[in-house]
Amino acid sequence: MEGVMAQNAIFDCEAGAFNMKDRAPSISAFFPAYNDVGSIGKIVHTMAWMLPKLTDDYEVIIVNDGSTDGTGGLLDLLAQEYAFLKIIHHGVNRGYGAALITGFANCSKELIFYTDGDGQYDVEELPRLLDAFNDQVDIVNGFKISRSDPRHRVIIGRIYQHLMRATFQLNVRDVDCDFRLFRRRVFERVELTCDSGVICVEMMKKFQANGCRMAEVPVHHYHRSSGRSQFFSFKHLRRVFIQLFSAWWKLVVRRELTRPSVQLGRRETVADRQRN
Repeated sequence: MEGVMAQNAIFDCEAGAFNMKDRAPSISAFFPAYNDVGSIGKIVHTMAWMLPKLTDDYEVIIVNDGSTDGTGGLLDLLAQEYAFLKIIHHGVNRGYGAALITGFANCSKELIFYTDGDGQYDVEELPRLLDAFNDQVDIVNGFKISRSDPRHRVIIGRIYQHLMRATFQLNVRDVDCDFRLFRRRVFERVELTCDSGVICVEMMKKFQANGCRMAEVPVHHYHRSSGRSQFFSFKHLRRVFIQLFSAWWKLVVRRELTRPSVQLGRRETVADRQRN
């Protein structure tokens, strides 16, 4: 069944594909931010000079997920400086997944590039993803060359990677490397629902199940200069495991992998064929 779904999805993606050789595709660069006042400004300034070199049509979207450190105020000032910058404020911290869902919903260009606003990835490596992108690729996923985190997070991260690949049957080297470039139209088939960091597993599982063709590129990972990660903290591990079980039940057991409207359309098509 997953093979059939993948075949249909590939056909859908190619039907609306642009030719990378003809022109540079438009890009939405999106950054979720939570207490990232020490890093988000540099990211915006970097995108201001880099994106015009990559495409004539671009936008930068930042979702401030209820920051309390002055991130929101800084972003509002930056929005006055740059016309391409769109800021969305969550009144309270709603979670990493919720920030991604809000950001993706507000992207309007052909390609979506996203990474975190904490500066642990170098946005100047975006051209690496674009170099790997072509008409036969729907998503370019980064993978960390080495992880620049405290030792306990490195160990937890390695265990997490192996568990996620095995439990969710993922064919990806680095499921939680949030340095990705993909076609916006994948969301015609895929709906994301998780409000925590577990959304990365949900995203990659649904992309894979819907036939998205993937390339993988090594990227650098740097020490966090400001803020603090919430996902691998011991305080949040219980909640993470509960959400992972829920995701496993929905994605692996119940196979809720495609937008309900797409599933309904497929069932109606099958029913019509049977009647005929």
